Amino acid sequence: MTVQEFRQARFARPPGATEVLLIRHGESRAATVDAPFPLVDGRGDPELHPEGQKQAIHVGERLRLQPIAAIYVSALRRTSETAEPLARHLGLQPVMDPDLVEVHLGAWEGGVLRIKAHANDPVYLQMQAEERWDVIPGAESHAALNARLMRALGRIHRAHPDQLVAAVVHGGVIGHILAHATGARPFAFNGADNGSISHIVMLGERIMVRRFNDSTHLQSDMTVAAGGMT
Repeated sequence: MTVQEFRQARFARPPGATEVLLIRHGESRAATVDAPFPLVDGRGDPELHPEGQKQAIHVGERLRLQPIAAIYVSALRRTSETAEPLARHLGLQPVMDPDLVEVHLGAWEGGVLRIKAHANDPVYLQMQAEERWDVIPGAESHAALNARLMRALGRIHRAHPDQLVAAVVHGGVIGHILAHATGARPFAFNGADNGSISHIVMLGERIMVRRFNDSTHLQSDMTVAAGGMT
């Protein structure tokens, strides 16, 4: 008599679901007191650092053979610059979604956050302890950030059932989406490396996390220090 076996199976995307590769943009140029980042709609908009340009090329090489149906970017140039090599490989025109933009940092835009973090500013330390961006004067609240990111993900899901898409976004955006999906502390997933890939699967309002901070394509660039955001 044949014995029926029940083997472990690999994960398969559920029917109707959308897979999203959340790619953090490459490293942007350094912040200095004398040369703040230009602002777009009140948010810092630095270009990629030369190292970030290399990271973008590595991302393109890593994903160029994947069946990616669309590439999404935010309104900030570091995401479109990072997406460019991959878009060229795939022959796709990136779609800009304004709701995918980085967390608004209020009075600390333009590179000020990096300077405050380096100085261990008391407000920065309070922000980390309370895991709330809006400890910074004028910064975005958790509720406002969640509302716009869920809007963006909802649009992507409705437009791409049964497809794989890429979204080149920001450290704060990735951290929030994964914390929301898993019910973790608000800042539990902050610090994704520049050029890293995280992976979620959306089915209705459910978000499944498949991967976080995959940087194997950047092995020569990896360091022990965690990245920040923006």
